[in-house]
Amino acid sequence: MTKHIPDIHSKPTVQVIERMFTLIDVLASREESMSLKDISEKAGLHPSTAHRILNDLATGRFVDRTQPGSYRLGMRLLELGNLVKGRLNVRDAAVAPMRELHKHTQQPVSLSVRQGDEIVYIERAFSERSGMQVVRAIGGRAPLHLTSVGKLFLAADDPQRVRAYAARTGLLGHTKNSITEIESLERELSKVRQYGQATDNEELELGVRCMAAGVYDDQEKLVAGLSISAPSGRMEDSWLPKLKETARQISRTLGHHSNAAR
Repeated sequence: MTKHIPDIHSKPTVQVIERMFTLIDVLASREESMSLKDISEKAGLHPSTAHRILNDLATGRFVDRTQPGSYRLGMRLLELGNLVKGRLNVRDAAVAPMRELHKHTQQPVSLSVRQGDEIVYIERAFSERSGMQVVRAIGGRAPLHLTSVGKLFLAADDPQRVRAYAARTGLLGHTKNSITEIESLERELSKVRQYGQATDNEELELGVRCMAAGVYDDQEKLVAGLSISAPSGRMEDSWLPKLKETARQISRTLGHHSNAAR
């Protein structure tokens, strides 16, 4: 018989703190100020209890009293939120999820960012015991149009910027599969925008395929790409849902509100 162990972290052990969290969540559910009556009803608290806790929160600037009997979230929460945001790092947020994705696929997982007309690999997860693998060196670079992550970044650009990139780089190819014509690249980027994912079908290196999904911050900005690389014969399309969910998980850590369409 399995013994059920209660989750001691499911809610605060001090009742007043639990009620404080509830009141903050209620205020967060509305953009405009709320009356004490509405707040207490939604929180399931007696008005006098809600009033006492709200006043204490107002003292600490976690809640603003916009007028007598009316409240909204305070600026202190914004200040603390900005501190947390400033300490977030995409690499730190990605390391653990990348390792889990590697365990699932048994293929190397890379995290890349854009620098100018190239992507730069900034982190990887792989195992030296997994046999033949495609491992990208941290600090390594590759052209945007030849990589799955690079295509994500190009797809985030407007058409004029994409054409400017093509003019600057000449869309030079590395293999017979490389995209070297602007019309072909634009069609490819249209698919990337439609499906929220990108692939490299032996375009950077013969015998190697990649798939990528984007990592976004709290401002909806694409800040990195997460990719799986594998020998062409080992790549499995079934990895794609797990890849996209892992990218969403990292994005949520950075404050992004997950969009299922991506």
